[in-house]
Amino acid sequence: MRTSIGIRSLVSQWTVVVPLLAVVALVLSWGRSLAGFAVALVALCLAGAVLAAVHHAEVVAHRVGEPFGSLVLAVAVTVIEVALIVTLMIDGGDKTASLARDTVFAAVMITCNGILGLCLLVGAVRSRVAVFNAEGTGTALATVATLATLTLVIPTFTTSKPGREFSSAQLGFAAVASLVLYGLFVAVQTVRHRDYFLPVTQEGDVREEDSHAPLPTRRATVLSLVMLVVALIAVVGDAKAVSPTIESGVESAGLPQAVVGVVIALLVLLPETLAAVRAARRERVQTSLNLALGSAIASIGLTIPAIALASIWLSGPLVLGLSAIHMVLLALTVVVGALTIAPGRATLLQGGVHLGIFAAFVFLAISP
Repeated sequence: MRTSIGIRSLVSQWTVVVPLLAVVALVLSWGRSLAGFAVALVALCLAGAVLAAVHHAEVVAHRVGEPFGSLVLAVAVTVIEVALIVTLMIDGGDKTASLARDTVFAAVMITCNGILGLCLLVGAVRSRVAVFNAEGTGTALATVATLATLTLVIPTFTTSKPGREFSSAQLGFAAVASLVLYGLFVAVQTVRHRDYFLPVTQEGDVREEDSHAPLPTRRATVLSLVMLVVALIAVVGDAKAVSPTIESGVESAGLPQAVVGVVIALLVLLPETLAAVRAARRERVQTSLNLALGSAIASIGLTIPAIALASIWLSGPLVLGLSAIHMVLLALTVVVGALTIAPGRATLLQGGVHLGIFAAFVFLAISP
């Protein structure tokens, strides 16, 4: 009897147990060459940590409310993503010169087309029309467009250094500008115009918090916050552990090196993707868009300054400028995103259009 109770208790606490197991897998696999079985085991721990991260993010979000909940997950994922990128660049040398660019651009395309399109599709299927606040979402998209242009487009056209690189002074300016814009966006989102980022009803009124779900206790919230960080560390660390397998698979398949950045971004953004889709299913599309666009802003606004600081110790080149085809995709994303957001309402078609752009990005990454 006691054994069955103990098993049920352990199963009910899987969101605590699984991230800890994933961290153990990370420690055991760190810096080692893994066999096929070990890679599969680490990948399984990675998937479990993703699901646990989504659960803990939702607990924290329910306690602190929107848009703070979305901000917590976006910043937590991005900070650890930055650590992953810097670690891979230190270990990889010249081969990873464009890894930061590839990962950040992939994150922008995944969030602004993949996650955004999927959430609009889910929201429109459930309510016929997905409704959100155009003022807040438009502000977020404008910030993404500005940050992406300053850090990923302009390096292609500067002349201070050959290739698609910034000079030291230009990189410093881009880093400071990114931090300032990110800080300004967070201040607007959480303080000055917080109501622009709250979920709305079909009539355009601010949606009330879920009354049927009691707020988690402070102790439960603190535990979930700690376990969220643990789960995200496990996600990124386990992603790094399987990255050599990804790289060798990409190389053996004859695919471009940029595919590695796409795969890493997909793995790291899995928690946010699941959390955003679940919010859209609850008719909280604004929360989904906060997650998607907030992640894109954090990905650029925190990654570029961190990479600029790390470049002091990195010996190889730092390629940030996009190719012509990627600039076209970025411009298309911004234009279509503005047309989607302006009315504050979206149908299945808008979701399908964004998913079409995302599919084109993935296909052209594989076959440029």
